[in-house]
Amino acid sequence: MNFFQTVVISIVEGITEFLPISSTGHMIITEKLLHLSEDEFTKTFTVAIQLGAILAVVVLYRKLFFKLSNLSFYTKLIAGVIPAIVLGALFSKKIDLLLDSSLTVAVSLLVGGVVFLFIDKVFQSNIEEKETSYKNAVVIGFWQCLAMIPGVSRSASSIIGGMQQKLTRAQAAEFSFFLAVPTMLAATGYKLLKYYKSSGGFAKQDLQLLAVGNLVAFVVAIIAIKFFIDFLKKYGFRIWGYYRIIVGLLLLILIWRGVIK
Repeated sequence: MNFFQTVVISIVEGITEFLPISSTGHMIITEKLLHLSEDEFTKTFTVAIQLGAILAVVVLYRKLFFKLSNLSFYTKLIAGVIPAIVLGALFSKKIDLLLDSSLTVAVSLLVGGVVFLFIDKVFQSNIEEKETSYKNAVVIGFWQCLAMIPGVSRSASSIIGGMQQKLTRAQAAEFSFFLAVPTMLAATGYKLLKYYKSSGGFAKQDLQLLAVGNLVAFVVAIIAIKFFIDFLKKYGFRIWGYYRIIVGLLLLILIWRGVIK
């Protein structure tokens, strides 16, 4: 992996991590278009740069994250992340196999896109301004697990889960961002530790690429989060549905033509 590839991958991560369009799906597509090797460091890097995206959430919502007296905020996040930790551990090998499937990404993007065309109407009479409960957090946590299928989108599944639990679009999106912190922190920590043990440590170049990648992902993610909340309040999900359908169809064409395997 060279510097240019590092920056491109990190920009894609920063933009897509919190948008309902599947960061994993876009990363897989980008990796294949850049002809990145499928070595262990590359696989670790694409997960580890989520740390930059995590930091963006913590910085933007620092008043919540550093309000230590609000214990329920932290315990609700812990409750919400438990389903992903348990199911992720149980099905880690099957999930890794799915990550190599461009066809899975394409189908997931298409199906999710169709769902997005109707999701606002489905929940428009069902939402209300309320505090997120422990039950809401756990249910949203199970919805988030759908994103273990590449192309589904962690952000999308958890936001839809929040709306299903009668949260407003903005509330659901923000809780999705908050839930991303422990979820991605656990996934990143596990991946880094696994790579460290298998390779005997990180080379100097590896650490430099990880530093650049996380910095780029952090800056881009801050911009993406601010944009998405305002956009979602005004326009809802429909436009993301069209985007997913277009990208899914293009990916199917690229697979059919042999450009992407």
